[in-house]
Amino acid sequence: MAGPEPTFARMATFPALVEAARRASRSHRRTREVASFLLDLEPEVLALERELVSGVYRPRPFRTFTIRDPKPRTISAAAFRDRVVHHALCAELEPALESGAVPWSFACREGKGVLAALQHSRRLARRYRYVLKLDVRHFFETASHAVLRRLLRKRVRDASLLGLIDRFLEAGAPGSAPGRGLPIGNLTSQHFANFYLGPLDRLVTRGCRPVGYCRYMDDILVFHQSKTSLWQILQAVDDLARTRLNIELKEEVTRVLPVTEGILFLGFVLFPGTIRLDPHRARRWRRRMRALRRALDRGLVSEEHAQRAADSLTGWAEHAETRSFRRAWVSRHWPQRPGEET
Repeated sequence: MAGPEPTFARMATFPALVEAARRASRSHRRTREVASFLLDLEPEVLALERELVSGVYRPRPFRTFTIRDPKPRTISAAAFRDRVVHHALCAELEPALESGAVPWSFACREGKGVLAALQHSRRLARRYRYVLKLDVRHFFETASHAVLRRLLRKRVRDASLLGLIDRFLEAGAPGSAPGRGLPIGNLTSQHFANFYLGPLDRLVTRGCRPVGYCRYMDDILVFHQSKTSLWQILQAVDDLARTRLNIELKEEVTRVLPVTEGILFLGFVLFPGTIRLDPHRARRWRRRMRALRRALDRGLVSEEHAQRAADSLTGWAEHAETRSFRRAWVSRHWPQRPGEET
């Protein structure tokens, strides 16, 4: 195991929890719950430390809401004090979870992310003729707690740390069967979900070479020069998913296709020579920008807030070759301030 072995004693300390509160509060300091916690930071953290060390800590109920991204998803928002514990736990677990990870998994990892996954996939599309596109059916809703516990116990030995993880798993996920599900929106769920599919990463990259590989959470691309080889890899992956990971692949979106047809991945369409926006995401981008423009015109948001939100939307679209598309839309609907460039 690379790095220091994760321990509960190091995680449940005042300095570790203060640092976790700092990370958890990024971009949320103005919300009432976060501001209240930070105002009384020392007593709040000391109370958390006492609860953790004494074993009485229990996560509070989630606040749930539904978003379309683009399909409906139920988001589980944890109380801020629980998010502090999430950050402390994930920081302590990260070296152990990273020790068996392959370089071509791009979610929830330092120096990775959506842009890196897109760039890596486009490079692979230039090298290989065919791609196998995979997705897991309702992954966050159906991930098995028993499987996750089994995998974690290979990396984590501290009984108190494993007990804390069990408490988060026992809190469940809205809409999931007992013993299954990771609540979407929790930092722990992101790290656990990414770790859960590690055996699949290692099967493909170590047992089926030479291939090109890219995974962002449960969105998976496998590249090869041979269609036949990709169908064989699919069979091996499907067998592992069902027998060892207790999950199912989404058959209706599983495809083997030439890379020149375009690869739908993370809201973009990849080609060997370019990256384009998925048409559905392009329409969604326009809708959000129009709604932001209307809110600004009606005085519902400040110009500063609107500009920050527009910059965020534009920054996401910049992952693709969208300069002409963005310039045309912004020039018609979003007048620039003097001295600004599109």
